[in-house]
Amino acid sequence: MKKISVLWTLTLCFFLAMPAFTKAEESENSLKMEELTIQVLPEYSYHPKAKDKNQPPLLIGYHGSLINNTDKALKGKIEIPLPTKEKNFQLGYVADYSTDLREMNEIEYELDQKQGIISWETSREIEPQEVYKFVIEYYTDGIEVSKEQKTLEYSFKSFADIGLVNLIFVEPLKSDSFKLEPAAETHQKNTYNMDMFLYQIKGMKSGDEKKVKLAYERSDDRTTAEILEEMAGETGQKTAATTKKNEEKIPTWLIVSVVGGTTALAGILLFFILKTRSKKTKPAEKAKENNTEMKKAKLRQMVMDGQITEEEYKELLNKLGGN
Repeated sequence: MKKISVLWTLTLCFFLAMPAFTKAEESENSLKMEELTIQVLPEYSYHPKAKDKNQPPLLIGYHGSLINNTDKALKGKIEIPLPTKEKNFQLGYVADYSTDLREMNEIEYELDQKQGIISWETSREIEPQEVYKFVIEYYTDGIEVSKEQKTLEYSFKSFADIGLVNLIFVEPLKSDSFKLEPAAETHQKNTYNMDMFLYQIKGMKSGDEKKVKLAYERSDDRTTAEILEEMAGETGQKTAATTKKNEEKIPTWLIVSVVGGTTALAGILLFFILKTRSKKTKPAEKAKENNTEMKKAKLRQMVMDGQITEEEYKELLNKLGGN
């Protein structure tokens, strides 16, 4: 499976699983995995090309940050291991961030299904001490079902020395008895009352493994994305005065590390929008569309948070080109 889009394309070869370079004199610390945020989203959405929708879907998102620790600009190839042997593994979205970290652009990549490696080249140089961010989303059929009981045994084996790993489990909407073992270190609710369970691992070494068992009950056939879309569609019938807000807010580190300045939910909505739009859009048009959809998702979030009024929402939406 291969998507061709705007290239953000590094010439020295970088293996995160076992650091190595095309030039022997280059240090293995030239590009360091500074941070990796992993989002585990059971029953969030189906792969855009999914045919069998009887199996509850599992969406996994990698949000990585690499930093150039050398004193010169670098270009090269990045390779990331993925669990391609898992049941019905499918890539969903692969992108990197613009230089100012404000936009995500889909990138051209290669997937070695047999070796379990995704690779791509960045089109620009990474300057000294500059951060390079990427996103990889994939789907599997890893959720086991017994009547209404759903279970998942998730395991992440680190493929590099990583400064900080944020592991986030997002509870599906309309679910019950959501349990994680071991228990998460932090629990937050966003403004849609979605529960997010967080683990943090500092200084994770290559080969280290984190295992989490998940169990919950859910009878609703709709995905969380479908429910969110329905909720977003109802904003026109609400006013800011009647908008319900939660007391708990997403912590700043999560906002920055996961979605680079938008709320966590807006980021999740964004990924859904990006994956379901037309695949025939030209690269230049796609980049513009991505930015517009991000702004629309943010506006929907703001009106439901009560940060802007319904009138302000409509006015701003019109300036972006309508709904």
